[in-house]
Amino acid sequence: MSVFAAVDLGASSGRVIRATLDGGALSLDEVHRFPNEPVSINGTLHWDILALYRGVLEGLRRAGPVDSIGIDSWAVDYGLLDATGALLGNPVHYRDARTTGVWREVAAAIGEERLYGITGLQQLNFNTLYQLSAARGTPVLAAARHLLMIPDLIAFWLTGEIGAEITNASTTQLYDLRTRAWSTELIAAAGLDPGLFPPLREPGTVIGRARDLDGQPVVVAVGSHDTASAVVAVPAADAHFAYISCGTWSLVGVELDRPVLTEASRAANFTNEGGVDGTVRYLRNVMGLWLLQESCRAWGDPDLPALLVEAAAREPFVSVVDPDHGDFLAPGDMPARIAAFCRRTGQPVPADRAAVVRTVVDSLALAHRRTVREAAALSGTRVDVVHVVGGGARNALLCQLTADATGLPVLAGPVEATALGNVLVQARAAGAAGPDLTALRALLRDTQRLTRYEPSGDQAAWDAAASRLGRPNP
Repeated sequence: MSVFAAVDLGASSGRVIRATLDGGALSLDEVHRFPNEPVSINGTLHWDILALYRGVLEGLRRAGPVDSIGIDSWAVDYGLLDATGALLGNPVHYRDARTTGVWREVAAAIGEERLYGITGLQQLNFNTLYQLSAARGTPVLAAARHLLMIPDLIAFWLTGEIGAEITNASTTQLYDLRTRAWSTELIAAAGLDPGLFPPLREPGTVIGRARDLDGQPVVVAVGSHDTASAVVAVPAADAHFAYISCGTWSLVGVELDRPVLTEASRAANFTNEGGVDGTVRYLRNVMGLWLLQESCRAWGDPDLPALLVEAAAREPFVSVVDPDHGDFLAPGDMPARIAAFCRRTGQPVPADRAAVVRTVVDSLALAHRRTVREAAALSGTRVDVVHVVGGGARNALLCQLTADATGLPVLAGPVEATALGNVLVQARAAGAAGPDLTALRALLRDTQRLTRYEPSGDQAAWDAAASRLGRPNP
């Protein structure tokens, strides 16, 4: 039996999961969950990175003896170390306002087309490039000798080894996706010290031993961007698949061998991010279950499964909204915002909670449909099946409507895709799993419960609903 620990750090909480692989049987056990609460100090929003590290250590000790440890987290944020390896202040949160307007200045100086041609990344005002540009001239950046993304910082504290795992590096907008190396051109154009950027690591590389844990297990670089790990755990048997990593956001895309760096791709706001084994995650962010989560919060956390059952019986397409509209981005009274959107677009206002839920799931399915089709068209790939992984795989209504909207079968599961992808890369490094993504995904199909949804209904009705939002039908 092989035993692994997956450290999975999210924007609101972190957790440590103990996984066992025994004779082809793969099982997970969450041994510790801890909060991730940002702290505002003198008007700057920081991550409480020491509290996170304390939670990581506590979870790893609770996990007991393990063969290895892997760490994944969100993207773009980083810690700065001085020449002695000491952390220069708590990392700044990507939602901090210091980057407001910075991206426009940097993009104008370098050129949006040039930025996209090198990095393949969509423009987001909190990308690492813009955070560093906002920090130019500060004493902290002047004193810095190493920049480490959040998973690499945790790995450094565990092992003493400095490096940058490639899937998270690819989200910085300072990484050349074509050469799979730091972009010396962009680093120079941004006026940054190239020495800040450490050697790159491929997923599966052994980083070092965790010196302060009993038995000193090895720490292995996994797909340290959480979506990179989630895509490893897409249990695809067919090469022609799309995926939806569905949680607060829906990350909708296809897996490619090379990036798509065309002007059409840039205009459509698709992003190319590094994946495990040299793959490219070609995707776009869709506002996912956030609309349901915020609606339930406004209602005092009602029984969502019961609301979904009631919503399934309601008439479809009474009203639809664009989940990616800026009105829905911030926290707040989501049902009121949905009602306002419907009034403004001349549609009936949802009459009760079940009607709101039906509006949301119809709208998310439409957004999934549009993005899957655009990803296929822009990349020149065929899609025969859609895999839904993450928390959204539990939402039977959304999965069925996504099948109906796309006209493609949907395979839902696994729910714990990020942790499973983290573990599978560790298992392969240990020689306990197959040599490539095909073998890893076959192991998932053998060990994880998947639910299949066949498409039904009238595509013309989905076309008509999309047209009401002023969206062309891809």
